[in-house]
Amino acid sequence: MAGHIQDRWYKTEPGPTGKPIRAKTDRYGIGLRYRARYVGPDGTEKSKSFPDRQKRKAEAWLIKTAADMDSGQYVDPKLAQTTFREYAERWLKAQTSDPTSRESVTSQIRLHAMPYLGSRPLGSFKPEHIRDWLAELERAIPATSYRRVIFSSVSAILNAAVDDEYIRKNPCSASTVRAPARNSEQIVPWATERVFAVQAALPDQYRAMVDLGAGCGLRQGEIFGLAEEEIRFGSGWVHVGSQVKIVGGELVFALPKRQKQRDVPLSPQVAEALQKHLTDFSPVAVTLPWARPDGKPVTKRLLFVRPDGKGAVRRTDFNSRLWKSALVAAEVIPPAEPGKRHTAAREHGMHALRHFYASVLLDAGENIKALSTYLGHTDPGFTLRTYTHLLPSSEGRARVAMDKVYLGRPSGPHGP
Repeated sequence: MAGHIQDRWYKTEPGPTGKPIRAKTDRYGIGLRYRARYVGPDGTEKSKSFPDRQKRKAEAWLIKTAADMDSGQYVDPKLAQTTFREYAERWLKAQTSDPTSRESVTSQIRLHAMPYLGSRPLGSFKPEHIRDWLAELERAIPATSYRRVIFSSVSAILNAAVDDEYIRKNPCSASTVRAPARNSEQIVPWATERVFAVQAALPDQYRAMVDLGAGCGLRQGEIFGLAEEEIRFGSGWVHVGSQVKIVGGELVFALPKRQKQRDVPLSPQVAEALQKHLTDFSPVAVTLPWARPDGKPVTKRLLFVRPDGKGAVRRTDFNSRLWKSALVAAEVIPPAEPGKRHTAAREHGMHALRHFYASVLLDAGENIKALSTYLGHTDPGFTLRTYTHLLPSSEGRARVAMDKVYLGRPSGPHGP
């Protein structure tokens, strides 16, 4: 058995005859009687106290501790007492992802995890605590896709705690804990009429944004950050090399999502629309820091700037003041009630233009790998999962293929 057990209520001392006897200590009857002690893997002494009449429990605890050390399952009791909040704050501070992603994860954890899990010591976590938290999360957040993102962030923190030996197992990985389901709603692309109706409802200087979203598949931030020199009319390509994003409340230039630059085919009709835009609205030189508010200043001649012409477009302002007004004019969403904001319309944001772009290319027979490249997805599998329901059916392709064969057969008699 590792270590030993100290009895705080009795001590051994020489008796009148010289033989050792047990004598009461000054602490007799006060506090916890037994103190189980052992030396941990780090060379420091660890201990745990037990009340009177629980010596066997103290012995069992020492035996289990020794077994855990032998099997590699040992967890330092002091580390196990670290609360989820304490560990999560350190974990968040150590993240090296891009600033926007860090802000998003930090917001998720502080708003939706710490109020429920923050005060709990890591060593006390059980699957039931995660199940209870998920039930609370479901009541607070209807969107399963966002709950899944939050759950993934919490699980990542607890996985790190396992790696750092604060806990033995991640309770999020238990078989009885079910992660929020993936979003099962299929994307319904806009009709062509809707795309052009929304475009017509935008102010003139922003209508070409729709050509870049629906005609090239660019994200909103990539459209805001597109510079004149990145449109290569001669070769028929658009280079997507940066975006405008918000970091710490400030606008910055940064690489596209997941640091993935790309080139997108530029159709003649879209090229014509962009050339007209450049003729009507000259590009404006805009200087922003790179990647973070204190980053190196970078200047780009942007196709789109604020209505006053004095800076890059801010996503929140554009969406609330211009995009949703265009949605109302095109009868996509109802007008806002007096004194209230427009109806929430996440499915009708500018991202709907990318879905339209994907649906057009798939309908034309473009393959998933090429579409994934044009959209800037890291994994073609993600593109397939997102748009698989838009692929032409195999039976439809079979009918078309057979029709082509039969349409080419020679005419003549079909029998005696």
